Amino acid sequence: MPDAASTIFWGVLTFSILVVLHEGGHFLAARAFGVKVHEFMVGLPGPALRFKSRRSGTVFGITAIPLGGYVRIAGMEPGPEDELLAPALKAATLAGRTDANRLAGDLGVEVERASSLLATLADWGALKAATDDEISYLAVLEADEDTDAVRLLDEARSVTYRALSKPKRITVLSMGVLVNLFTALLVFTVVLGFWGYYTQSLTLYEVQAESGAEEAGLRPGDRITSVGGTEVDDWFALTREVTALEPGDTTDVGFVRNGQPQQASVTVGASEQGTPVLGVVSDVEHVTPSFPEAAVESVRLTGMVFAAIGRFFSPDTFQESVEGARSIVGITVEVAEAARTGPLNYAWIVALLSLSLGVMNILPIPPLDGGKIAVELVEAIARRPLSRRFSLGLSLSGALLLFSLIGYLMYADVVRYFIQN
Repeated sequence: MPDAASTIFWGVLTFSILVVLHEGGHFLAARAFGVKVHEFMVGLPGPALRFKSRRSGTVFGITAIPLGGYVRIAGMEPGPEDELLAPALKAATLAGRTDANRLAGDLGVEVERASSLLATLADWGALKAATDDEISYLAVLEADEDTDAVRLLDEARSVTYRALSKPKRITVLSMGVLVNLFTALLVFTVVLGFWGYYTQSLTLYEVQAESGAEEAGLRPGDRITSVGGTEVDDWFALTREVTALEPGDTTDVGFVRNGQPQQASVTVGASEQGTPVLGVVSDVEHVTPSFPEAAVESVRLTGMVFAAIGRFFSPDTFQESVEGARSIVGITVEVAEAARTGPLNYAWIVALLSLSLGVMNILPIPPLDGGKIAVELVEAIARRPLSRRFSLGLSLSGALLLFSLIGYLMYADVVRYFIQN
């Protein structure tokens, strides 16, 4: 059973790194566009150690439960704006100090709606909560009776997400994913470029007894060069050529032994699953690519992660994908194991997790970033915002789907790591 203290430490540290990277992307994009960011927190909402930036007004902190994290950006509430926001802001600004009851009286609306208006304006930074009671708000902007209410509201909105164009909104939403992908590609490239990697070699480590390869005279140490007349330059190419055959077929295999090219006629066998095999096991070799080659390999690894996550959405591969997936429990255990085996393995798994987090978040499922981007695109096509109720319903449905999968994976990991062991 994994050591609990070490596992928790490395799990918390790793998820904190991933959160800072992902949410930092959203934060930097929002600030670059002049949008107010209220909070940048590492951990789940709750008691926290906080400090406030004097320059931006953003509150940074770490919560009591440092798993996950969030950035709270002004003006990201779903749905269309309340048509009374402009008169509400002007009334509150002229009053200097107001609360829901007073604003309801000024506008002739119910207190619940007035409270919602005040909360929105406070989120935009046009009002701030009073420190001497829990119900009042203080004006931040200046206005007089001649001030145009719509222009005053435009001034308040100018520092919010809502003021951004669609391309800028999509940039803010996608920057978390882009930072995750860039981090993964950078780490993969550096690790591969400096330290290289091990891969299956065309040199044979073992020739299985009573296989077609053994009967044809192949031996450990032979290096295969071709199958069926087609030259192969890596083990994947060899596998591709063999799987195109049928068990019982005979194929010519070219190989080099002691520097001399030779050829043998091999009868193709079958694995336990019935797939065609030669009956050989590859050796491994250490490869140190150039940095351009390492970058290309990093892109290939990224494509493999995209493909692996895509398998979750195919009925034919869903069960297999779920069995191979890990929840926060399994990831934490494997991160701790990677940290124990050395900094390179730890850096590699952090990069892999960063990549996986980025790929998962780009899926068009609310409340993931990809789902939010999809909503923005639908609203752009419809030329109007989706209703608040519909947007919240989409997010709730997506959250239920995701939490159901997460719950199942957590159960499977507990059984795998703590009960079966």
